[in-house]
Amino acid sequence: MKTILIANRGEIAVRIIRTCKKLGLETVAVYSENDEGSMHTRLADVSVCIGPRQADKSYLNIESILAAAQAYKVDLIHPGVGFLSESAEFRDACTAQGIAFVGPDAESMRLLGDKQQARATMIANGFPVIPGSEGAIDNIKDAVALAKDIGYPLMIKAAFGGGGKGIRVVANAQELESEFPTVRREAELAFGDGSVYIEKYLTGTRHIEVQILADEFGNTLHFGTRECSLQRKNQKMLEEAPAANVNKKIIKDMQQTAVEIAKCVNYKNAGTVEFLLTESGEFYFMEMNTRIQVEHPITECIYGIDLIKAQIQVALSHKFAIKQDSIAQRGHAIECRINAEDIEENFRPSPGIIEGMNLPGGFGVRVDTGYAEGDEISPFYDSMVMKIICTGDDRTEAIRQSLSALDELRIEGVSNNKEFAKAMLTDPDFIKGNIYTKWIEDKLLPRFMRGKS
Repeated sequence: MKTILIANRGEIAVRIIRTCKKLGLETVAVYSENDEGSMHTRLADVSVCIGPRQADKSYLNIESILAAAQAYKVDLIHPGVGFLSESAEFRDACTAQGIAFVGPDAESMRLLGDKQQARATMIANGFPVIPGSEGAIDNIKDAVALAKDIGYPLMIKAAFGGGGKGIRVVANAQELESEFPTVRREAELAFGDGSVYIEKYLTGTRHIEVQILADEFGNTLHFGTRECSLQRKNQKMLEEAPAANVNKKIIKDMQQTAVEIAKCVNYKNAGTVEFLLTESGEFYFMEMNTRIQVEHPITECIYGIDLIKAQIQVALSHKFAIKQDSIAQRGHAIECRINAEDIEENFRPSPGIIEGMNLPGGFGVRVDTGYAEGDEISPFYDSMVMKIICTGDDRTEAIRQSLSALDELRIEGVSNNKEFAKAMLTDPDFIKGNIYTKWIEDKLLPRFMRGKS
């Protein structure tokens, strides 16, 4: 029997452990001192403390994680989401120890993790990219010169950014001059590299992504699209699959482009190609995430595939038994991220003990969480409590199912964004599919707060 170590925490660690049990794999959970006795440690066959509550001394500590892996003689490591999931250094360290890493090779991670290098690669291979710099911009003089060519508004983006961090929109030369050095400093502090690049900021765009899966035998498949436009401060709040209110030809072209991009960089394992879609129907490559996405369950629900299982099988050198033309989408799925936060206090995190909790259920309802009643939502990590994933025969049914599930949900002891999720689902713009990446901030949030006053 093979043994797998899950180098993560919370709901994604629980999600991975459950699939591993189905596959007959022994599971080793790692945890910080803060997470002792948490759900993922309770479910794993073995759990081991790897350091203090600070992430850089525990979940980001490669040496400590590999020491645990060696102690328990693990065969594989799954990095989950966030933390070390896109670290080429961690990938290399696993390989050096003879441990299979559940994810792409280090070369792909380095290429795609460096946003400016990924952008240059897409340009060189003829894929559509947003107008902007072809490499890093090192000084304000070059930034101003480029801005004159492509026009405002612009986005300054950290080359090694992720998770919505290291991004700033500027409307004119004055803002560019003041924000450029700020973003460089933030990028250096957050990602260890101050490199930034510049793109034209396209208004009214949608964030559409394509799930791909590739094995080491040259087979690359896509599993449709996901709509990820419902964001606040570049953080996703609600996702759905497939993307609604998009021309079928555009969807087909986007999916094919995603597959071609994955093949172009010799990508293996699960990955997500993210695009910006304009109101006029043009789409542009944004980035490719070299890990499983938080929103992967909505794809699983409409395609009947366990993406974590597929990831592990690819890591074990299995060849796909399915072909693209045999993959069929069924129905529509919506994921609501339920976070411990106070909406009326500008979404301030609301850590604390979950004093009571009732989870929704029934046919077509899935709840992915790393918490149970009595557990603590820590101020030291992400505030997401759970994901509620609802599936219907069509989009209307999925919306109704989601609202019903949210009505059933009860969380006591910490504030949460349940009511805001309901506001998204019932808004006429959302129901019609008339949304874009700044829609929450521009339209929904003002309406929601007026209703509270």
